[in-house]
Amino acid sequence: VIISSVQRQARHSFFWQFVFHTYTTAFTLVNGNGTPKAKEYSLQQKQLLLGLGAISYSACVGALPLAFMNRYTLKNSLMHLVVRKLLPAPLLGLTSAFTVAMVRSPEFDNGIEVMDRNGKVIGVSKKAGEKAVMETALSRAVLFGTTFSLPEVLMYCVQRARFVKNPRALGPVRIFVIMSVLAGMLPVSFSMFPQCGEIKRADLEPEILSSTEETVFFYNRGI
Repeated sequence: VIISSVQRQARHSFFWQFVFHTYTTAFTLVNGNGTPKAKEYSLQQKQLLLGLGAISYSACVGALPLAFMNRYTLKNSLMHLVVRKLLPAPLLGLTSAFTVAMVRSPEFDNGIEVMDRNGKVIGVSKKAGEKAVMETALSRAVLFGTTFSLPEVLMYCVQRARFVKNPRALGPVRIFVIMSVLAGMLPVSFSMFPQCGEIKRADLEPEILSSTEETVFFYNRGI
């Protein structure tokens, strides 16, 4: 996150964002829902292929603003502000959510286990899988989108108030601010939605409901 945020060349930005999304994709694969039915599709052939495509696409999108700016040598200060300061944060948030959705997309197709209050598995639901993936994608977007955007605001305030008088000290201060925001946002992101998610009876498939009278069901959201 830190290295990606300080890049000024599109080629370097692409490389470091490729590394970043590779790590987050691997984290998503390891910490997804562990429904046994998910073993019926080929993890190596499907999820890894989707993950590689998502990583490459996300790295290209993340480096696109710098490529555009370097290509056309923009001199307008407003365009510099938009390209270098405003665009990277929402792009990183969106691409982070995109990689989660792509890598865990088999949960849309195969579904995940849903349980009653006693932990008894009552069926496999595609709607629960969709809800779990969307919640995880949203939390990931908030985590990295905020980590990229908030430090820019804080650094602007620091420079405007002249808290740091030595220009050489701005680099270490920026790194400290990014690390602090990331450390603060991690628990916020993980606690946005409960690990054991809830889904109402009306939101599940009819074939699951025929075997129980429960009104609320639970599922493992993943991280």
